[in-house]
Amino acid sequence: MNAITISDLMHLSLDERLQLVEDLWDSIATEALRAPERLPVADGQRQEILRRSAAHRANPGEAIPLEEVLERIERSLG
Repeated sequence: MNAITISDLMHLSLDERLQLVEDLWDSIATEALRAPERLPVADGQRQEILRRSAAHRANPGEAIPLEEVLERIERSLG
């Protein structure tokens, strides 16, 4: 089996490279669902996740629904 180099990939069209990135990302997401402990998470990120999780458990009513967040983002872009 021949190894594929970055140079080989750079010869793909833009659409092909975008599809490759999407396929790779989907494969990472699938693996993360099966084994989340395998994902590399920096200590700072882990602490922030734990902090936010604890804050949500302490005050779940303060959370903003996803739909509202998306509406705010759309309004800010319009």
